[in-house]
Amino acid sequence: MSLLKVQNLTTYYDTSAGYNQALESISFDLNSNEILGLIGESGCGKSTAGYSLMRMVERPGQIMGGSVLIDGLDLLTVDNATHRKLLWKEIAMIPQSAMNALDPCYKIGAQILEALKIHFPQMSKEEGMNRVHSLLEMVGLNSRIAQTYPHKLSGGMKQRAVIAMALACDPKVIISDEATTGLDVLIEAQILAILRRLKKERGLGIIIISHDLRMVTTVCDRIGIMYAGYLVEIGSTDEIKHNAQHPYTKALFSSQIDMNDFNRRVDSIEVVVPKSINPDDLCRFFSRCKEKVDVCNTPPPGFTSISPTHAVACFKEVLASGK
Repeated sequence: MSLLKVQNLTTYYDTSAGYNQALESISFDLNSNEILGLIGESGCGKSTAGYSLMRMVERPGQIMGGSVLIDGLDLLTVDNATHRKLLWKEIAMIPQSAMNALDPCYKIGAQILEALKIHFPQMSKEEGMNRVHSLLEMVGLNSRIAQTYPHKLSGGMKQRAVIAMALACDPKVIISDEATTGLDVLIEAQILAILRRLKKERGLGIIIISHDLRMVTTVCDRIGIMYAGYLVEIGSTDEIKHNAQHPYTKALFSSQIDMNDFNRRVDSIEVVVPKSINPDDLCRFFSRCKEKVDVCNTPPPGFTSISPTHAVACFKEVLASGK
């Protein structure tokens, strides 16, 4: 069952030199009980995608077009009052640098309770605190943490508290933006285990935004590959790992060293990422692609389906399919 349907989502940043085309016409669905990973190198538009889905892009950023449908409502076109009601109740975010997202002046419980008061004004303080305690225990924290200030918690405990806050209003969709960055491997594994458990228990749809290829291929059910503002390939984790079709996806995986093959030479991608301010109207991987053909020097193609769950935006596949 599709919880979230994203179509042609486009976000630019206005600069003195022109529009920085950070996100260009990305489309995908997110299903119940599914974790979708969005992965790519720094600056590819992953975080911009997350904030655009929430309609939380701030100036000089501007959502130029597209739709984000949840429960039949388009988050990008509803009025501000409706938008505020949908945030946290339908879709919530675990922000990047979540360890610094907590207000140091307020206790953990008070910060989670604030979100509950906004969305459930009829809820008594006692009911709210019971809910706070339940949320903390759900993410593996002692309920006594509610009376603790953030500076007394470890990084992993802060991260769990932020997850508890994101879950406070029972959202259907959670966006995790680099939520495990800066954590040690053990704590990262614990956080990811919590997300997987909550996905199963609550039928959540989760989007994990990351540049950690190893983590995404371990945790996610499906993976979307982003490059220079475009979603260039999307499919199940097995399809992306074992049958990658876009030249960038192949290059991304070839840069990963297997612990059993330290003697393998790591392939690098020549040239640099193309400009995103007033870019040329062609595939943004064109200048770096080792498989390009003459037709690649034209406006970029849309998605070509390889299977019901696997699609790629590449002229090589267009030519192969005869479309």
